[in-house]
Amino acid sequence: MSDPHDRLRLVRAGIDTYQQPVVYMHRDCHVCRSEGFTALTRVLARSGDREVIATLNVVVDDHLAPDVAALSEAAWKVMDPGPDPWATFSHAEPPVSTTALRAKVFGRQLGYDDFLALMRDAVANRLSDVELTAFVTACAGERLDNDETIALTKAMVAVGERIDWGGGPVLDKHCVGGLPGNRTTPIVVAIVAAAGHRIPKTSSRAITSPAGTADVMEVMAPVTLDIDAMRRVVEREGGCIVWGGNARLSPADDLLVRIERPLDFDSDGQLVASVLSKKVAAGSTHALIDVPVGLTAKVRSAAAASSLEARLLVTAQALGLQLTVLRTDGSQPVGYGIGPALEARDVLSVLRNEAEAPRDLRNRALEIAGALLDAVPGSGPGKGRVLARMLLDSGAALAKFLAICEAQGGFTEPKTAPHTRPVLANRTGRIGRIDNRRVARIAKLAGAPGSAAAGVDCRVRIGDSVRSGEPLFQIHAQTPGELEYAFGYATANAEVFEIRGQDDSGDIPWHSGGSMKS
Repeated sequence: MSDPHDRLRLVRAGIDTYQQPVVYMHRDCHVCRSEGFTALTRVLARSGDREVIATLNVVVDDHLAPDVAALSEAAWKVMDPGPDPWATFSHAEPPVSTTALRAKVFGRQLGYDDFLALMRDAVANRLSDVELTAFVTACAGERLDNDETIALTKAMVAVGERIDWGGGPVLDKHCVGGLPGNRTTPIVVAIVAAAGHRIPKTSSRAITSPAGTADVMEVMAPVTLDIDAMRRVVEREGGCIVWGGNARLSPADDLLVRIERPLDFDSDGQLVASVLSKKVAAGSTHALIDVPVGLTAKVRSAAAASSLEARLLVTAQALGLQLTVLRTDGSQPVGYGIGPALEARDVLSVLRNEAEAPRDLRNRALEIAGALLDAVPGSGPGKGRVLARMLLDSGAALAKFLAICEAQGGFTEPKTAPHTRPVLANRTGRIGRIDNRRVARIAKLAGAPGSAAAGVDCRVRIGDSVRSGEPLFQIHAQTPGELEYAFGYATANAEVFEIRGQDDSGDIPWHSGGSMKS
């Protein structure tokens, strides 16, 4: 047993620090004094055969006793201490990738070994958030060339799990995002699996949006499956839709995304590495990337789309992945619902071939599924769309989707929010423009994705005629407070919907922030 000077009893702090392990010690703790620990020191904690590198936070009042160390949820999960937990504490060794990090910060090109060292240190929590932020910043913009993008992607694959499905094509799809309600994945997976192909889809939860695919799918079926459970579902039904964070297929990407989210940096290199590392790790052989292009989408111009497409294709080729890039309309939301349960409702409406199902979501899903089926070796051009439509219209896709849900743990019908309120047009005219980002913001303020039933139900589209007093969209919320908060933002931001009307001077743009109807 180690000397008692470096040992402390462990308690669970009950604090969610997301993916960052944090340890809390009192400032009068004997370990702090003897080791010279101060706030933000990187410390190594060992308990039995488990260890974690964590950032120290110092407690200055009596909330924590001097003879204990409290672990955040992330640190507690890694340590997994027993019923009588103790740990020894020491200074963490400097990360071996420091040299590579400094080189990138000062503008040097890195190679595969450099990126591998950085990703290994990131996954092992040897890099602090400050160091990860420096890395993300140094790679932002155009600071990663094609060779570096390929090297970073390979390194991210190397430090995570990787699934081997054996011979034959394994299909996958991904959307680069920025388009509210664009929930084609469950429909595409159902169609492709119903066609007899394997499509093991790992998806993310929402980062800055009102819903991620995993959030939407979780409304209808469990998504927190490990690799073994995921494999069983795919072997049984041909496809799955699970949360990728539990499978650890690209854990370095999860850490980098955590840093990128508050920084809101745009970088083709990091985006390509993020997307393709997960496709390769999931064992995909053929993938389709949906790139919505629009003024308020993530990709805002044809030139930006061309640049991203070129980098995606060259990186995919280097990793042996057959890739199709499909540019789609990103000018306005897709489907009616924006938020997990509302988007799940739309997905089921399309799969059930209901008359009121959103046509844009149906057509986009068929386009993507058709292009993905066309990519299968031996398929003739254009035959995929015909097959996809037949499988959807016949009910085969619905049956496959429900079977996948059952294999993942059971199907649940989406629930509705208890509080709703319409936002009304205050002018008569035609919809000239819809701001995707602000519509998404309203859905988030209503509580999405934390409240699964919260969000926005939007039925109007660009070019539609509206009359003063008619609903532009309806806000759904779990609580009256969230409803009021989202409604206040919607009525204060006139740029969400642009309504073009006519006065004596001719055609002019009118902006509607909406009004309330009881």
